[in-house]
Amino acid sequence: MNKLKCLIVDDEPLALDLLEDYIKRTPFLELVARCSSGPQVLEVLRKEQVDVAFMDIQMPYLSGLELSRMTGDCAVIFTTAFEQYALEGFKVNALDYLLKPFSYAEFLKAANKALHRKKVLNAASAQGGPGESPNRNLVVKSDYKQQIINTADITYIEGSGDYITIHTENNTPLQTLMSLKTIEEQLPKSQFVRVHRSFIVNVQKIKTIERQRIIFGKVRIPISDSFKDEFFRIMGIS
Repeated sequence: MNKLKCLIVDDEPLALDLLEDYIKRTPFLELVARCSSGPQVLEVLRKEQVDVAFMDIQMPYLSGLELSRMTGDCAVIFTTAFEQYALEGFKVNALDYLLKPFSYAEFLKAANKALHRKKVLNAASAQGGPGESPNRNLVVKSDYKQQIINTADITYIEGSGDYITIHTENNTPLQTLMSLKTIEEQLPKSQFVRVHRSFIVNVQKIKTIERQRIIFGKVRIPISDSFKDEFFRIMGIS
């Protein structure tokens, strides 16, 4: 069984030690990083794929509530000593809420929710392995919701800093905290190709190429020299 990759976030070292101990006791969890502030969390999420974050709410620089809006498709389980935050936690689509001090049994119950969520998401996207099916589903966090997108509906994906924007033909673009590299690994390789450091395109949606640019309506996507040979090979253009 693939383990859930975890992030623990608290500005109190003893709280981090307890969470790390609980994770070590749990066979299906794997600790990716310990963080004591919001900027550290964002840096880890920029580099690593994380399934669930056990996160305190009161922290310096960025609160857990603020951070939860920036975690992309990473689930959040709040850990806090203040019961009054529970309602706010669920408003930002937290998976669960652990009130300090919490026992291992309570922790395990929340962790099992994260495991169940992962199984549901895997089932939703299990229409062939990565790169095999042109109609896989992606699950991304946008506007405080888990959005399910069929890859066949995607026209192109644009990267900007730590965020990507997924563009489809018929729907409002979706923005989420994720790198282009991370989303690229989840896309069918026979269908999507990187054409620029900031763009991935669905080759099945391409109808016009002009002067080393891909035309989608009023949008002009550049084809950079670094990616043009592979792109033209896939498109059958000599």
